[in-house]
Amino acid sequence: TFYLAIFGARVSAVLMKNMDKEVKRSRLAEQLYKHYASTAIPKGIHCLSLRLTDEYSSNAHARKQLPPPELLPLLSDNSFQHYILASDNILAASVVVSSTVRSSSVPEKVVFHVITDKKTYPGMHSWFALNSVSPAIVEVKGVHQFDWLTRENVPVLEAIENHRGVRNHYHGDHGTVSSASDNPRVLASKLQARSPKYISLLNHLRIYLPELFPSLNKVVFLDDDIVVQRDLSPLWEIDLEGKVNGAVETCRGEDNWVMSKRFRTYFNFSHPVIDRSLDPDECAWAYGMNIFDLEAWRKTNIRDTYHFWLKENLKAGLTLWKFGTLPPALIAFRGHVHGIDPSWHMLGLGYQESTDIESVKKAAVIHYNGQCKPWLDIAFKNLQPFWTKHVNYSNDFIRNCHILEPLYDR
Repeated sequence: TFYLAIFGARVSAVLMKNMDKEVKRSRLAEQLYKHYASTAIPKGIHCLSLRLTDEYSSNAHARKQLPPPELLPLLSDNSFQHYILASDNILAASVVVSSTVRSSSVPEKVVFHVITDKKTYPGMHSWFALNSVSPAIVEVKGVHQFDWLTRENVPVLEAIENHRGVRNHYHGDHGTVSSASDNPRVLASKLQARSPKYISLLNHLRIYLPELFPSLNKVVFLDDDIVVQRDLSPLWEIDLEGKVNGAVETCRGEDNWVMSKRFRTYFNFSHPVIDRSLDPDECAWAYGMNIFDLEAWRKTNIRDTYHFWLKENLKAGLTLWKFGTLPPALIAFRGHVHGIDPSWHMLGLGYQESTDIESVKKAAVIHYNGQCKPWLDIAFKNLQPFWTKHVNYSNDFIRNCHILEPLYDR
């Protein structure tokens, strides 16, 4: 009996170990699936871009000037509220603009500067030409239309595009990050950092705002995976106390995903360059909804610092930090950030389904910065309606591309 008990215990231990391996393997597979699903372009959104691009070539109304000539002076009028959005996702951009205008107490004072890439420009222009958000004003520009964006002014882009390590990192075999020893949450972070968007010009564009908009004094920059739920006009009254960047600090909360981030979360402090340059306990802050004082910014060396550290990371074989484009910005904006109330910008949607819905309802801006974007099939159904209510599902282009309104349990 004694030996049978020992044998049984050993068998149970082996079974439990195998079961743990299977659970871990399943979780890792789930993260890989989410990564591929999150980086793929849904058929409906791809169709929307193609159809609107075709409309641009065949319909004069889709090519009409945005804004009309009589309103062009307002694009540089600092008495208006200027919002900047950089995106190649037409549907997502439409939600950001419509939710901002709908929430505004003074929509007639809202000016949107929508920036996209050369490929998406005709379709993006068509959408806003055919779907007015009057009395707000919308300008659509492609990156190719900014004379300032040259190789001489943006030297780091050529370095990134031609650097073999970067190409391998972002476009290489994703299997190299999926070893069985990886924690699923760590793997999720590694995969998200490998998204090709991190080496796109659109993602780096915000660091060049003072040069791209030389006549503007203050702007609000919005990511394309946000929804505005409250009037943002009071943002323009916030005293940044001489700082450049008004942002929500992300070291004041307790959740592991978003609101407990310090520099140690993003940087490799085992590297001597980082260890001697940064403080691991320094508070991080959020990209996605930022108030930028461009006048104050022009008096700083923020852009040059950003370039310097991107090049340092290239020289170090991409070993200085883990995630995308926020880390070099965390360094470049050091000493230039003014913390704003967290209720202005709620991050973390799209990481896990168990998000506090009451907090979501109260936030001025909600940010789906996790992998499960609201326009994807993997979106969390309890969080998706905050985004979908700003999609016009009766629009002919949306219907013809079979972008269907999700059905929710009532």
